[in-house]
Amino acid sequence: MDDITWEEPFCGEGASCFRLGTDAAGNAYVAIAGAEDAALTDSREALRRMILDIKAGKADHLL
Repeated sequence: MDDITWEEPFCGEGASCFRLGTDAAGNAYVAIAGAEDAALTDSREALRRMILDIKAGKADHLL
């Protein structure tokens, strides 16, 4: 997983920090900061769809 470009961590108050990353092959990664070697992997399109759905409120029930 050395070719992944990781974004800065997204951290909540008193919570774990999550990182998003992408690679040149079109894959997307989601990991807990510090545990990037155990990232979840899917396509960039799947990551895009997840972010749009979260922004649209489809995960609000988890808050």
